[in-house]
Amino acid sequence: MALTQENVTAALATVIDPEIRRPITDLGMVKSIEIAPGGAVHVGVYLTVAGCPMKDTIRRDVKNAVAKLDGVTDVQLELDVMSTEQRKALQTKLRGDRGPEKEIPFNQPGSLTRVFAVASGKGGVGKSSVTVNLAAAMTASGLKVGIVDADIYGHSVPRMLGAAERPTKVEDMIMPPVAHDIKVISVGMFKPEGNTPVVWRGPMLDRALHQFLADVYWGDLDVLLLDLPPGTGDIAISVAQRLPSAEILVVTTPQMAAAEVAERAGSIAAQTHQQIAGVIENMAWLPCPHCDERIAVFGEGGGQTVADALTRTLGARVPLLGQVPIDLRLREGSDEGKPLVLTDPDSPAATELRSIAGALSKRSSSLKGLQLGLAPRR
Repeated sequence: MALTQENVTAALATVIDPEIRRPITDLGMVKSIEIAPGGAVHVGVYLTVAGCPMKDTIRRDVKNAVAKLDGVTDVQLELDVMSTEQRKALQTKLRGDRGPEKEIPFNQPGSLTRVFAVASGKGGVGKSSVTVNLAAAMTASGLKVGIVDADIYGHSVPRMLGAAERPTKVEDMIMPPVAHDIKVISVGMFKPEGNTPVVWRGPMLDRALHQFLADVYWGDLDVLLLDLPPGTGDIAISVAQRLPSAEILVVTTPQMAAAEVAERAGSIAAQTHQQIAGVIENMAWLPCPHCDERIAVFGEGGGQTVADALTRTLGARVPLLGQVPIDLRLREGSDEGKPLVLTDPDSPAATELRSIAGALSKRSSSLKGLQLGLAPRR
């Protein structure tokens, strides 16, 4: 079979832009295709911006895709950069016919993305590691997942995911880095090098959250997880205002001191009229390394206590979704950017986290809030 431009274009259609997660042929990134008589193929590809951090990945994937075609003897790749007009056209294409509007896509009537705000009453209960592992478990099950690291002061999600790349800006859009097939955005990605603290007050925090939700190109997500700061401060209030349909996940540890604080964090739903998806008890016990007994390092019953108290406060059942045992590998994986549910999915902690993720992934087939495009018959 003769080597044609159609063959090469079809091969390039299998190359997925690592940031936008769509074929480069759909994004107008293919600049040119030239085929020499001897089978050498020259491909021109547009990068969205100069210095694109994923250019090496694009170069590799394009060459590999074209090289697989019968009759190809050599692949030569030329990288160029989109013009301002091309980037604006891409922005409009990705955001639809409405153009570059600053709206939160998850609030639109047709949005099918389920949003979970992961909250805790105090720090140190493992909220971020739970968030990251839930996201990884959902992604492994085939869902498209994103994380907003909304813990502005204590941002840790990039390290836990191993997300070392910085976001790419295309006109007014921000392309989030991808790690373990999870899209993620964090204020830590915009800071200068080093462990510089973020010193912001309420209005700046709210603006940052809005940018993470409206300016970032998330694409078609099944689930968006927000890792909130501990307590009921500015970010928790902003989430209720910016994402009124977000469901709250409360993370606590077993001891009563943590449970009482977690209950206060969950009770904010009574004032913001949000739904609580459930309670997760982290560090529930330590499996004895020498026998089958469970060692209650931090006491027992805190998670169920929080769930029962929130059920009474809200007048609707709040379930205890699961109890995650202590596992040194969970901590080690968080430090190394390797979620436990991926590295050791059959470990007790990973099994429980995958079970919780599976329960959260189930959603009803309700048509509430969807525009069906029907009109009354006249």
